[in-house]
Amino acid sequence: MAFDPATLDEACAALAAYDWGTDPTPLEVIDAAVVAAGSDSGVRTAVEARLIAILAPETSRAAKEYACRKLCLIGTAASVPALAALLVDPDSSHMARFALERIAAPEAAAALRAGLGVVTGDLRIGMMSSLGARRDAESVPLLAALLGGEPPVALAAAQALGLIASPAAAAALAKVDASGRMAAATADARLACAEALLAADQRTEARAIYEALAAAASGRPDARAVFLAATRGILACADTSVAAR
Repeated sequence: MAFDPATLDEACAALAAYDWGTDPTPLEVIDAAVVAAGSDSGVRTAVEARLIAILAPETSRAAKEYACRKLCLIGTAASVPALAALLVDPDSSHMARFALERIAAPEAAAALRAGLGVVTGDLRIGMMSSLGARRDAESVPLLAALLGGEPPVALAAAQALGLIASPAAAAALAKVDASGRMAAATADARLACAEALLAADQRTEARAIYEALAAAASGRPDARAVFLAATRGILACADTSVAAR
């Protein structure tokens, strides 16, 4: 469907009243506008402003989720305050994070970091997952501070650091003294860091992680998978063709 600017206000009025079970046909105009926004900055600004308005408290959860899905495609820093306000709402936090993960503006990452210090429980775990997905290097100190927390939080922090996979993330993980599931999660995250460093041709740093993991896992049947992965990593660090593959 081609985008007709004259119909946008009518479609957004329909979205403001939208709920699950309502006819979604009027929203097709917004879908077309979002497609057009990819090549027209004026359309993008107009559509984004209207979608931001949909995130107001009085609109339905269904309408907010639709707006978040579209803002993840065309959202800019202008969308961040409205999305950030939803992070503390259990009903809307997930979709707000979904959008903030994908908005390239640094303000989006900053909002997720701020949210990490405000929410608790599953919402905090979700926030860590989003920061990991963004590979947000600035969140490493915040995540490192949670590695000693309750098991679900500590596991999520380790997994997020493994996704960020920076030297600072690897250093934070190396300080963890854990057993059981946390030890396994930390080892997996450190392997992920080493693999990212190797892919970036930072062989010295990667090899140091692999060697430390291999040494810690040597002779331990419960850590055989880690030992084998670390050993392969050591060999890969010596193979100068790896970075080219």
